[in-house]
Amino acid sequence: MREFPPPQDSALPSQPSTCLLAKRKCSLDSQECPIPLPVIRHIKKSRSVNAHGEDRLTKRAQKLRSSRTHDRQNTLAPSPEPIYRSSRSRSTSSFPSGCSDVPVQRRRWCVDDDGTPGPTHISSELVVKKLMRTYKGYFKNPNDPKDRSFQPHPHCYPYVELEYPNSGAVERFILLAPKDKDHYNPILDLEQTLYAIVECYLTREQQSLFGSIPADSFSDLPPRPSSPSSTTSISSTDDLTTSETRQSSLEADLLPLASLSGSSRSSKPASMTLLRAVKRAINRQDGPLFLAAMSQINALLHALKYPKLPDDLFAPVPSNALQSAVDGWEHTGLPKKVLMRIIEENYQRIVGPNVVSLKQYEAFSSTVYGELMPSLVHEIVQITGLREESLFLDLGSGVGNVVVQASLQTGCRSFGIELMPAPARIAREMVKQMRIRCRMWGVRMGEVELEEGNMLSSKRMDELIPQADVVLVDNKVFEESLNEALRPKFLDLKEGAIVVSLAPFVSSLNARVTERNVDDISAIFDVTERAYHSGSVSWGINGGSYYIHRVDRAGYAQIRERFESSRARSTRTRK
Repeated sequence: MREFPPPQDSALPSQPSTCLLAKRKCSLDSQECPIPLPVIRHIKKSRSVNAHGEDRLTKRAQKLRSSRTHDRQNTLAPSPEPIYRSSRSRSTSSFPSGCSDVPVQRRRWCVDDDGTPGPTHISSELVVKKLMRTYKGYFKNPNDPKDRSFQPHPHCYPYVELEYPNSGAVERFILLAPKDKDHYNPILDLEQTLYAIVECYLTREQQSLFGSIPADSFSDLPPRPSSPSSTTSISSTDDLTTSETRQSSLEADLLPLASLSGSSRSSKPASMTLLRAVKRAINRQDGPLFLAAMSQINALLHALKYPKLPDDLFAPVPSNALQSAVDGWEHTGLPKKVLMRIIEENYQRIVGPNVVSLKQYEAFSSTVYGELMPSLVHEIVQITGLREESLFLDLGSGVGNVVVQASLQTGCRSFGIELMPAPARIAREMVKQMRIRCRMWGVRMGEVELEEGNMLSSKRMDELIPQADVVLVDNKVFEESLNEALRPKFLDLKEGAIVVSLAPFVSSLNARVTERNVDDISAIFDVTERAYHSGSVSWGINGGSYYIHRVDRAGYAQIRERFESSRARSTRTRK
């Protein structure tokens, strides 16, 4: 312990002297203070008293400083004009303001293979059967309150089948409702799929057999007009005659809707269309009506898929009418409703039952799991101009939902790499089942390649980066060290390639070019910020921004040349 000397007997002043205070103040100001403290106090006091007047000494000093500053500015070189990343003379590619501005890609969408799902298919029935304890009965028999056939059972559960567009494609749905309303609902899934098939795969004449698609509300409202925008047209008079004959034959085979349900509550059931009968059965939880309506719907779809052979042995074999619709999409593009239905079906069957395993990650780390919703992916795919011949990379691909959507939406080749084992395992199943489901719908998708590993050390990714047209990096929660490690890899991108990210790889948008950043790696990018709306990402309900970095080395060369010229002029002027 440090010891201090005892106080001396000499008397010390009770208040510090003026000289001592003056010394302290002078030491703080780091300058000599020849004026005694009372004089300093007097000066301060006089200035406060003459607040409305102006101190002559201060005014003279200000004039002197102003004069010196003016003289010094006249002797220095003028500052060079500031140069910004976007201030080059030539214009770069601009992105459409809306997805509707993107031209339709001409592509053959129809598959040549049969649509039979096969034994490895993960169906709606299989998903619900594994989670039977989390489901409850939905439909009832209004004429028999004791009827238990619509209640959950390990083996004798209620179900219905649905004919999909391609030949051999059928899926079974268990008619139960989830106890948790946020879980997979097979009845709703079936209903939405049926509407998509009727709207997008049938001609107007064929649609009339089913009726208009009902309103989306849960009330029994009058049907709305169907949209013929995605249907095919009949090409000749002979086809029209054949179609009308076939339609008359199909209508003759239909039973009156009055016989579909024994429910006494049905008002004029004979006037109901098939789709309205399905909607009414769902709204009223009428099991027998639903089964009967679906039976007739499947009979119609089956007849359209497998038309009767002509009596003439030399006549051409009639084709699957639903698959014929897909041939007409070459000029109009894949209907968005079909795209979103396939994506949703596959996601609910593959990712939905595995949600718990996806929550096993380290919080606040680069491995936190998050997804871009299909609507945002659809926009990104369109505005970046992905095409069938393009290569798309997803760095941190998660469960593979983006790579499969990109390959289905455009037919492009996709590659995804994921570090975490759980989402990487689900992604492999996602791709496998997506191929099966696309065949069921009769549409082609592009090739998808997946890798489980570290994107920073992947040799395969290093091989593909120079070929890539679009690279997606969902780096919203990436650590800064990971973002910095990724940036050098973008130097291998070809001219015009695009990097889409949730956080920018540049320090600021349209940054001023300086000595410090003129040689920065990210200077090759021309960056555009775009907004995404609520519901576009899985980790929050609010909107936000994403960033489109286009490799523009030519533009960077112009900027650098202007910067070097400006710097040279400034140096000569100073000399």
